[in-house]
Amino acid sequence: MSYLDNIRTFVRVYELGSMSAAGRDLRVSPAVTSARISQLEEYLGVRLFQRTTRNLTATEQGRAFYDGAVAVLDAVDVAEAKVMHLTDTPRGTLFVAAPLGLGRRLLAPQTPEFLATYPEINLRLRLSDRAVDLTSEGLDLAFFLGQPEDSNLRIRKIADCQRVLCASPAYVARRGLPADGTALLRDGHDCLNLRYPGASEFQWLLQTSEGPRRFAVSGRYECDDGDVLTDWALAGEGVVLKPLFEVAEHLAAGRLVPVAEATPPVPVQLACLYTHRRHQDPKTRLFMEYMTARLAAALRADGVQSDRNMGDGSGADQAETPPV
Repeated sequence: MSYLDNIRTFVRVYELGSMSAAGRDLRVSPAVTSARISQLEEYLGVRLFQRTTRNLTATEQGRAFYDGAVAVLDAVDVAEAKVMHLTDTPRGTLFVAAPLGLGRRLLAPQTPEFLATYPEINLRLRLSDRAVDLTSEGLDLAFFLGQPEDSNLRIRKIADCQRVLCASPAYVARRGLPADGTALLRDGHDCLNLRYPGASEFQWLLQTSEGPRRFAVSGRYECDDGDVLTDWALAGEGVVLKPLFEVAEHLAAGRLVPVAEATPPVPVQLACLYTHRRHQDPKTRLFMEYMTARLAAALRADGVQSDRNMGDGSGADQAETPPV
């Protein structure tokens, strides 16, 4: 296993471009990471990386070794998956990502029962509203709202989630109640925007009498954490666009009120993103099936799942479609 550990370490160092980042990802110290790379270089008789105090770059030999190393690890993953299918004892660690609101409110509460059912599976849940890269971050699955950009991945659709534009009663009393998206722009309403490094230009996709239309809203407040936007809306700082499941409690209590109801937001897709290779792993398949059923049921129970474009709720796999 030590040689495989060395290969795994090399692949993560190559992909992340850093010994320390690879060590954090693999949950080992930088010293262990460096030692594994040195052992591998000694065994192969070549230098895989050029190291300086500031940079680490793969050598020609390192670049050549990477493709073969990935193929070896893929073959091991497939072999292990076949064995686990036969023994019916899925085990190992799952690395899963999700947006903050979705992860906190829907995903995390469902995980203890899954782990109790499969005691040999460990879960590493990473919550962030930024876009994630499954390959470079070593993820098995990523739950998301919207449309991904990577056409090399696969999507398991779960539901279409209703969204809502809302603000606090104090904000409406101070700035007025916008009737639609046009009023948001015309009257210069403060819109609370979700942005993160690398995000594209922000627009709100609203349903109008002529069909979906993008509104280039603006405001003084931006954040890469959706829950912070909700807090700002509650504090009376502006209008926020949120999945209904994230703010349903605040709407029911009157802490937030719907605005621009003549042009409601277009429902957003809730789905799971995975790679073709990872999908062969039984623990990955089990977790996806488990969460797909329970997240869809939770949305139906809360009345925040859209009937638009929904079939039987089975969440059949589909190829990625372009952003809309």
